[in-house]
Amino acid sequence: MPIDTAAWKAALAPYEQPDTRRGVLQITTSVLPYLALTVLDYLTLGTSVVLTAAFALLAGGFLVRIFVVFHDCAHGSLLPSRRANVRVGTILGLFVLTPFVRWKHEHAIHHATSGDLDRRGIGDVQTLTVSEYHALPTPARLAYRTFRNPLIMFGLGPIFAMIIGPRVIGRNARPRLRRSVLATDVVVVAAFSLIFWLLGWRFVAEVWAPAAMLAGSAGIWLFYVQHQFEDAYWQSGEEWDYADAALQGSTYLKLPKILQFFSGSIGLHHVHHLNAKIPNYHLQRAHESHPIFSQVPTIGILDGVRAVRFKLIDERSGKLVTFAQARRSLALAAATPAAAAAPAPPPAAIRPPPGAAARLGAEA
Repeated sequence: MPIDTAAWKAALAPYEQPDTRRGVLQITTSVLPYLALTVLDYLTLGTSVVLTAAFALLAGGFLVRIFVVFHDCAHGSLLPSRRANVRVGTILGLFVLTPFVRWKHEHAIHHATSGDLDRRGIGDVQTLTVSEYHALPTPARLAYRTFRNPLIMFGLGPIFAMIIGPRVIGRNARPRLRRSVLATDVVVVAAFSLIFWLLGWRFVAEVWAPAAMLAGSAGIWLFYVQHQFEDAYWQSGEEWDYADAALQGSTYLKLPKILQFFSGSIGLHHVHHLNAKIPNYHLQRAHESHPIFSQVPTIGILDGVRAVRFKLIDERSGKLVTFAQARRSLALAAATPAAAAAPAPPPAAIRPPPGAAARLGAEA
């Protein structure tokens, strides 16, 4: 689906300009409802399980929306002022327990490398090729299968993504990234200490945690299905192209309007990856502005649920496959003389992401 760079840049340019009024509205329609629902959730503790659960569910939805607004700040697209985006993003990062500067850095790498086989491993969901997976020792393969299990990814995943992962600082992290993590940690610890002192453990365990876990699971699923689908774009070296990766490696996740509101239109992921300067409140209009967007991979909620089956990149077919499909593919290749005699894929196409084997071995 080749597209002229000058053409798509010109088509999307009118939607790049942030609007202060719309940006402020995004903040208020995210933060204020979340805080109000959290208070209501706390007030209903011990009185109505149904109301408590309903308020937690709604609060979780607004927490997802807060993360999308935070995400736009990281791209500098929510508000016209760069300084305002940084300040708002830093504050919103506290709601989702995420250091703004470090996350912004890693997310920028994700945008610059999405769909590139040679540059996997930062800001994305770890995905191995069939060859890489079968070359791993048994404990590392078990670790990878465990990590990709839906119960682990969407059940325990939010704990790692929100609580553990953002607290970890790499030994070689740049000073500004290290400061971002440490400053966020200090404020988060202070805030939770105050909450425990004023409201007690029940608030954290029965009010904050359920909403946060729901939001975390939804957020991981949203990110997962928008890059992890059967025909997702994967190329390496000079074959990789930014525009093709955006249009063929990111889905248009069509959601009901209410879910599109809670998710900040992030389902229009193809537009966002093609031009990250477009604020979420302009994505729908941008999508409707050019016929090229009618040809992008489009999925619904059920398709997104089914996409969780795909675990590995089949470097021969260029598709994401299940573990069972990967076994059949290897068995067929071994049983076919022509396939056995065929040259192996170029090394660049099956090179593991940096540290893949070491990370999986450590996880095991």
